[in-house]
Amino acid sequence: MAPRSADASRKTAETDISVSIHVDGSGKSDIATGVGFFDHMLDQLARHSLIDMTVKAKGDLHIDDHHTVEDTGIALGQALTKALGERRGIMRYASIDLAMDETLTRAAIDVSGRPFLVWNVSFSSPKIGTFDTELVREFFQALAQNGGITLHVTNHYGANNHHIAETCFKAVARALRAALELDPRQPGAVPSTKGSLKG
Repeated sequence: MAPRSADASRKTAETDISVSIHVDGSGKSDIATGVGFFDHMLDQLARHSLIDMTVKAKGDLHIDDHHTVEDTGIALGQALTKALGERRGIMRYASIDLAMDETLTRAAIDVSGRPFLVWNVSFSSPKIGTFDTELVREFFQALAQNGGITLHVTNHYGANNHHIAETCFKAVARALRAALELDPRQPGAVPSTKGSLKG
């Protein structure tokens, strides 16, 4: 099987983003978006999915972090779509309940080619440091839409907003890792009765 790697870039009047991923990696990351908390979350996404990621972003941070976060999600999703191609041989489905201290979050994934996000996560504060908590959802919406992923994220409980956000990223990462694993029982097969996972 060809290496599952891809690059993607996005340049607008608001952002200039370049992304490189290797799905069958070891979780190495080189992240620089100019948004410290977001860099930390993307590092968790890479480390726990085992997808090697390089992300370089310049955005209109003098306005706010929104465009940088959303457009990074778009570029990562586009790179993932390119890297997976016809999505042959993947496990496709995965879910995990991920605990971190007092917080428990579930992520369930279908790497189906059909984008959809169900988001059952609430934060008790609009900010984590200077980072807008609503941008966590915006990132995953962009990733799911452009990566062709059906993604359900539910925070069961938690008190610390940093922990809630971090468990979202870690849970999605671990679910991605499992769903993108190659199935030794059907190597090269598209895991669908339709014969296609292109939406």
